[in-house]
Order: sequence, then C-alpha cells, then structure tokens
Amino acid sequence: FRGRRGDTVKILWADADGLCLFTKRLEEGQFIWPAVRDGKVSITRSQLAMLLDKLDWRQPKTSSRNSLTML
Repeated sequence: FRGRRGDTVKILWADADGLCLFTKRLEEGQFIWPAVRDGKVSITRSQLAMLLDKLDWRQPKTSSRNSLTML
C-alpha cells in the first residue's frame, strides 16, 4: 500500500504462521512508485529492495565498489 503523499509504504506479508504489516515513512521525499495496472502493482524482490532504500529502481546504476579484479 502507498500513502497519498507518496512518503509512506505498507507491505503486508503472509507466511504459514500468520500475517505481518511492515510500514516505512520517509522524513523527506517520496518513494519512486511503479505504474498501477488494473489496480495492481507488480515488482520483483530487487525492485522492492531498491524502492525501500529510496533508489530509482527504474534506472539502476552499477557501483564500481562491487567490481572484482583478478590478477
């Protein structure tokens, strides 16, 4: 679920033991939210992780920190 201002996201997660509601609210800015189609939003785990980190998941950037050089 997304708040009207775009600064709050709520995630309902279910497993065999029950339900859990996660909430995150930004102090400033907005979450970059995907387009809604037929009243639903579908994103991958990676996109969700980036959304929660307030990263633009539509244009991911690679980091040179994660590169590996073999000699």
